[in-house]
Amino acid sequence: MPSTTGFDPEILGLPFYGDEHRRLAQQINTWCESYGELWQTVRRTDPDEAGRRLVQLLGDEGWLMSLDPTTGPHDLPSDTRALCLARETLAYTEDLADFAYSIQSLAATPIIRYGDEDQKKIYLPGMADGSIIGAFAVSELEAGSEVSAVGLSARRFHDGGYVLDGRKAWIANATIADLIVVIARTGEGPGPLGLTAFLVPADTPGVRVSERLDAIAPRSFGHLSFEHCHVPADAVLGRPGQGFVIALDLLERFRMTVGAAAVGFARRAADAALVHTRDRDAYGGKLFDLQLVKSSLADIQIRLNAASLLVARAAWECDRGDRGFAKHSNIAKVYATEAAQNVVDASVQLFGAAGLVEGSITERLYRQIRSLRIYEGASDVLRISIAETLDMRRGTHGG
Repeated sequence: MPSTTGFDPEILGLPFYGDEHRRLAQQINTWCESYGELWQTVRRTDPDEAGRRLVQLLGDEGWLMSLDPTTGPHDLPSDTRALCLARETLAYTEDLADFAYSIQSLAATPIIRYGDEDQKKIYLPGMADGSIIGAFAVSELEAGSEVSAVGLSARRFHDGGYVLDGRKAWIANATIADLIVVIARTGEGPGPLGLTAFLVPADTPGVRVSERLDAIAPRSFGHLSFEHCHVPADAVLGRPGQGFVIALDLLERFRMTVGAAAVGFARRAADAALVHTRDRDAYGGKLFDLQLVKSSLADIQIRLNAASLLVARAAWECDRGDRGFAKHSNIAKVYATEAAQNVVDASVQLFGAAGLVEGSITERLYRQIRSLRIYEGASDVLRISIAETLDMRRGTHGG
């Protein structure tokens, strides 16, 4: 029988994971299964309302506690492998749950890693209990995946603060965020050297949602405008000129988690396809009995196994402090998201016309999987980064 969990039990048996990770995976899977009716409800709910509800639920249930390291949890892991396992399981269960969890984690992580004690005390408890919803704003219409091309300006004000002017595009949680981590240009140097990270409450005068966006997979999504937006000096996250480092560090850590979510989507599609082919009468037997169907299902399993291993390896490299983990994170994201797209597409094909019906598992997954190949580093851009590491290795070994 196919798996009913959001993760592969065989993967958890590998040395990449410890007993604490296996315990986490089992607990979050059990929790996801216990809220089966809720997932049906949120899919019919306005994306903004669903987003708020899910962040609050995740906070209430303790799944965001690791976003406030001073409080815990102390009995469960809060490392990158844990984040990947949580995303894979949530994505298997419900896209919007994974979206809520991932963007909240994405926004809180730079505060955990670079915030001063006051910033941590002000924001992290609320992000951990779900009362403060976060967003991370780096993308712009003119910049896209090129972080160093960010143009939103932050000019020094006479009181030591800054005035932000410009726009951000394609921002997850834009329409519901209480706090926005913004990468802006302060001009300490050219290109990446002139960027600074800011913590900007969404109710700051001058901040507004300039456009709400309807994506093929509905969620809180939009463009943001900053018009003469004044923030105090203590809104700087890290230090002036460190924005590029903060953004790159964050994206490198989260790309592998996007791969984990992709595996969750793909595994759900694969399980649905397997059940369908075993139950569907065709040509005097079952659809599963056809050799071409078996070949397709085999290819699905090959891709799933390879993607799971690459994600686990990247997370393990990050957790053990390997300075080269970013390459593995990029590899995991590219392969897992591309493979997941193929798996979902193959699953739709196995369902035939039934796989195209609005609201069906495969139709929903078909819409949800596509964005993962774009955000937090498009596959084509990441391939360039991966190739550049090959040149670095060649130079290191003298040819």
